[in-house]
Amino acid sequence: MSHRIKGKAFVLGENIDTDQIIPAEHLVYSLEKSDEKVLYGKYALSGVPERESGLPGGGIPFTPPNAFETEFQVIVAGKNFGCGSSREHAPAALQIAGARAVVAPSYARIFYRNAVDGGFIIPLESEVDLSKEISTGDEVEVDQVRGILKNLSSDRQFRLKPLGDVADIISAGGIFGYARKNGMME
Repeated sequence: MSHRIKGKAFVLGENIDTDQIIPAEHLVYSLEKSDEKVLYGKYALSGVPERESGLPGGGIPFTPPNAFETEFQVIVAGKNFGCGSSREHAPAALQIAGARAVVAPSYARIFYRNAVDGGFIIPLESEVDLSKEISTGDEVEVDQVRGILKNLSSDRQFRLKPLGDVADIISAGGIFGYARKNGMME
């Protein structure tokens, strides 16, 4: 597993809740059936109000119309990302869409745990609110080992907080992979 993620950033504001990440009306699709699972990618972040989508001008869709995957690999958001209900479908939808990491100054606890435990998406914490420093479409590179997000478009870099104890779970691909790797289950 690579400890670097390079790609385009998609910027959101504060308090993006799980119903904005994957609206409840789309929870009817099966995560087990491939023809339905892709719909989570299609509708990822579709509940974000247009004025908040891709800031600052708004109106940029995370996943283009009639597509199932996004061009954005890194989501940069304000504080309290993933607040709201405890649905694990939220980090799964972001992963299915093609995002690999979220960078925010803080997360709702249950979203953070669901993202790590399911091995869906890497929740990285920034030292400052980078949603005011990065623009949607900027090319960025996240170096998890060094704890740096570099904005390749502006040649600026920002410190990220260490992953700490969850780094091994993330590296193993989630809690079950971690348990298998460490002989806790077969």
